[in-house]
Amino acid sequence: VIDSHAPRFNQAIIGVVSVLAIVTGWWWLLAALAANLALGLLLGRRFCITCVAYFAFVQPRLGEGPLEDSRPPRVANVIGLAFLTAAAAAFALGFGVVGIALGGIVAGLALLAALTGFCTGCEAFKLGCRLTGKPFVSCPIPGARQ
Repeated sequence: VIDSHAPRFNQAIIGVVSVLAIVTGWWWLLAALAANLALGLLLGRRFCITCVAYFAFVQPRLGEGPLEDSRPPRVANVIGLAFLTAAAAAFALGFGVVGIALGGIVAGLALLAALTGFCTGCEAFKLGCRLTGKPFVSCPIPGARQ
């Protein structure tokens, strides 16, 4: 389980930096975001810059949010990683329009999730659970704050 505010903070940073990358043409920012997601997914939150920033600076001031299942945000991060990697590669290979489109999708969906709480990747995970008959509980710890 994770603090439900952490993914929204991460999505806000990813959305804003993705917009910055598209507006400025600094495609390497998309690669840096992809690397940050990859480190978090592969090595854990201690190696994810946005995660460290949230738990060091934001959570102590706001307090812990409701707990939620970490699987949906992880799936969203995997999807974001794929799109950010493809966007950076497209820019690097000279396909700027493709890079802008892919980066724009990431920016739009990340900002949507940060502002409204609607996470497309998370909803895709939940839909996959329903379609495959796997149970999904937003917080699997009995008695945890929800």
